[in-house]
Amino acid sequence: MARKPLTKPRKTATQERARVTVDALVEATARILVKEGFDKASTNRIAEEAGVSVGSLYQYYPSKEALVAAVIDRHNRAIMRVVTAAFAEVASQPVDKAVRRLVAVAIEAHQIDPRLHRVLAEQIPRTGRLADVEAFGRQTYALFRAYLEAHGDELRTTDLDMAAFVSVTSIEALAHTAVLHGPQKLSGETVRALVDEATRLVAGYLR
Repeated sequence: MARKPLTKPRKTATQERARVTVDALVEATARILVKEGFDKASTNRIAEEAGVSVGSLYQYYPSKEALVAAVIDRHNRAIMRVVTAAFAEVASQPVDKAVRRLVAVAIEAHQIDPRLHRVLAEQIPRTGRLADVEAFGRQTYALFRAYLEAHGDELRTTDLDMAAFVSVTSIEALAHTAVLHGPQKLSGETVRALVDEATRLVAGYLR
């Protein structure tokens, strides 16, 4: 049985110079993943791209999988900031308006470096970070469920867990497929049409 790759950093960068080095390594990893793919993202290649020695790389990361995991974490944090802000924005809005905004934000979040998003979606199983991605998904379900609980008088169902699961899964699947597997660049008109149709689908299910 192959040994599971190490994906945790060796240490945390606390000084400014160290943080600059770590940022350069993570950014270099992201660039190589997009341009050359996971298999060519060796630690030597990443260090060369970052402009640091491979010895400096190994001070912070034990493997290329650990660097890819760092890219995944950074990308997920960027998406979660957008998603969390959206839920705060729609907290007091009625279902139709809130769903419309959340669909639009899901598409917006998937358009944060979509080429990188596609590569990471393909490579996450190889880094052993599926549990982290599942935790990220649970945060979104929890936020949506909390919204539904506050708007129970607008809903046709009392099973909020199921409603949150169906709604979030539908929105995520539509956004993911449209941005990553649809036309190379979604036009404004296409995005508006997708938001209209997805809103009709999810809001109609909830009410």
